[in-house]
Amino acid sequence: MSLNAKTLSEDEFFYGHKACAGCGGSLAVRIALKVLGERAVAVLPAGCMSAVGFNFPQLCFGNNAIISTFAGTASMLTGIEAGLRAQGVKDFQAVGFAGDGGTADIGLQALSGAIDRNDDILYVCYDNEAYMNTGVQKSSLTPFGAWTSTTPAGKNIRGNLRPKKNMFEIVAAHGIPYAATASVGYLNDFMTKVEKASKIRGTKYIHIIAPCPTGWGIAADETVEIAKEVVDCGLWYLAEYEKGEFTLTHRPKDFSDPAEYLKKQGRFRHLTDGDIELIRRSRDEKWKTIDNTFKFNQEEL
Repeated sequence: MSLNAKTLSEDEFFYGHKACAGCGGSLAVRIALKVLGERAVAVLPAGCMSAVGFNFPQLCFGNNAIISTFAGTASMLTGIEAGLRAQGVKDFQAVGFAGDGGTADIGLQALSGAIDRNDDILYVCYDNEAYMNTGVQKSSLTPFGAWTSTTPAGKNIRGNLRPKKNMFEIVAAHGIPYAATASVGYLNDFMTKVEKASKIRGTKYIHIIAPCPTGWGIAADETVEIAKEVVDCGLWYLAEYEKGEFTLTHRPKDFSDPAEYLKKQGRFRHLTDGDIELIRRSRDEKWKTIDNTFKFNQEEL
């Protein structure tokens, strides 16, 4: 039976948290744990999900969960997996949930090491494209042109000047057994990838776009739609890496206008037509590479 909203378990393992209304990260964690079930052991570093999920006397996880050091998500996952295995515990999944800063910046070394050892863990990056928990500071996954508190938009400099780091392809370059991209706007795709990853031995990585209404400047009820639009306009793609090959799991027939996606968000409201055209050209160049090097598996849709 295929996994979808109707067949997904009704059990909840992440509830009662204190996340902002419309939080994409909390949706990603909730859905992933519903797929993995009660035998998942979760590790969360400093960040939005640990801040909203561990509030004494309330613990918002229905399974075992622990806060790690900011840089140590992957290394703690390694220890948990090895410790449980040494005790003869079976049928469990050590899973980490870290934000973009805790993954692409502070936690990259530990993640790289875990992949190099091929530890049997699942690492999920919920990417809201800035350090949202501490005041919307730029991370290396903040996209070009975005306003953050450390990349303000003014007359001469209009937001972040650097492109978004491609963590998916960086992780794939390690020769990881399985990596994927996802979006909370395409939850069936995400659920399928989490389930698939849980059945693969070795290190697995899933990078999911998870909008933050507070930091993105959108309404609380627009999270899922915005997360869908970023895929539909081609500024994010849904793909897998396995056995040395890249495969698209979704290919829009015609891209929607990225200007519509960008102008809906307060963090991009300052962009000029020239800025948007630069983003559009960058998208087109990236897709030339994707279409020439990625396979497209229509059965994954």
